[in-house]
Amino acid sequence: MATLFLVRHAHAAASYGDSADPGLDDVGRAQAEAAGRELAARLSVLPVYSSPMQRCRETAAPLAATWGAPATILAAVGEIPAPPISLSERQAWLRKATAGTWAEMKRDAPPGSPDFDAWRAALLGALRGMTADAVIFSHYIAINAVVGAAQGDDRVICFRPDYVSVTAIEVSSGMISVRELGRQAGEGGTTILPGR
Repeated sequence: MATLFLVRHAHAAASYGDSADPGLDDVGRAQAEAAGRELAARLSVLPVYSSPMQRCRETAAPLAATWGAPATILAAVGEIPAPPISLSERQAWLRKATAGTWAEMKRDAPPGSPDFDAWRAALLGALRGMTADAVIFSHYIAINAVVGAAQGDDRVICFRPDYVSVTAIEVSSGMISVRELGRQAGEGGTTILPGR
């Protein structure tokens, strides 16, 4: 059995509708540093994976530096692909799409949209194939997709992971289960690891 620690990236310098690939702002850099310290203090050295997006790579960097190896880029844990619409339209699309189910997102997608089912299948397949514990820096919707699949919940958003919160999942014989959800937005608290 593998335990995977899914870390949502830290606070980005721009929103989903303002930049295709923003890095972290000052708040996010401080969050990433603090998360790196806490993860390093509470976990043994593990492989570190990151979405290719800049905000995830920058969030992973402090922990990877502490553990002495760069994060491995894992495209499958990247951000949900966007439809072929302008940046200015993306935020409104995302807000509407994430208010419902995956089936509704697919049904209501603009023409030429990516295959959201294939994106989710690739994400889940990558995690199901992991055989050793790891820390994985990913995104709000990707983490929701994993939790939803594990719990049989078709809602796009089934919980609200805060910046740098850690959701622990277990993978055994290709099955994913949720060990513990990470801290949710608005919950407060000083620790990011579940059960701590």
